[in-house]
Amino acid sequence: MLDLDGQGQALPEVTPQVTDGELLDAYSTAVIGAVDKAGPSVVHIAVKNGQGRQGGGSGFVVSSDGLIFTNSHVVSGAKTIMVGTADGHRAAARIIGEDPDSDIAVIRTDENLAAAPLILHDSKAIKRGQLAIAIGNPLGFEQTVTTGVISAIGRSLRASTGRLIDDVIQTDAALNPGNSGGPLVDSRGRVIGVNTAVILGAQGICFSVASNTALYVLSQILQHGRVRRAAIGVEGQQSVVPRHIARHAGVTQEMGVRVMKVVDKSPADDGGIKSGDLIIAIDGHAVSGVDDLLRLLNHERVGHETRVTVLRRGELRERFIVPVERR
Repeated sequence: MLDLDGQGQALPEVTPQVTDGELLDAYSTAVIGAVDKAGPSVVHIAVKNGQGRQGGGSGFVVSSDGLIFTNSHVVSGAKTIMVGTADGHRAAARIIGEDPDSDIAVIRTDENLAAAPLILHDSKAIKRGQLAIAIGNPLGFEQTVTTGVISAIGRSLRASTGRLIDDVIQTDAALNPGNSGGPLVDSRGRVIGVNTAVILGAQGICFSVASNTALYVLSQILQHGRVRRAAIGVEGQQSVVPRHIARHAGVTQEMGVRVMKVVDKSPADDGGIKSGDLIIAIDGHAVSGVDDLLRLLNHERVGHETRVTVLRRGELRERFIVPVERR
């Protein structure tokens, strides 16, 4: 709306100025609110292996019956596990299952930690640039909080097994020593990732396993005691479907998985999948991210012919492959 001066001339609209102090206060309020909500569910994990060596990390409660998420590398090989909350409560825990290929482990304590389960948010909904808050409990007495933004999504990170962890979130929220296994949360205190690694000497580039991948691992562990997966022999990352190509091919989804590499003599290689293909569906189910691809390539597809829909040079193509069990 324009105001007129006394001579009938239009005056420019004045936009109220927001001070740096007000912006800082809003930022602080968002971080404090998220930490107040998620912090009480973050625990310290102390482990001792068979040789008496001690180690530790962080974790967070995801169910009222004592299930806790952490990293596989934190608890792998542990003979005893103790979890502790910021209020000083300690309890013994045991490994329910772990998946070194995604660096996710699920442990359980039978004692009541009086901590509300955290909500796992859909990691496909996160955006580059949004606020990210890493919370850890490295010593068992005091939590640490670091903040930053989502720098990139759909990254890959090599696990301790030598395999790539797909659908990794990159953030500049620094991970302090002992924060591995703690949650990466958004401004509402919802978990969007499980903190897993920091690249030393890379100016604070940190990584978290996406919450959708962690939830898939949890469901597999609860059903089978381990994660059974089918494999087709590709390495990929989440990629945008260019709008002009989508219109030409009649594709409505906005994202897919770009094939970055095809393993020689793998099912994908035998079935005609090529580097550069954009996978958009498995047996008619939309693939809009790496987590979709991992979820759809479950143990039920091992040894069964599977239809893979790809975009290649702007054209839809169907490829039929027989996945093998991932080793």
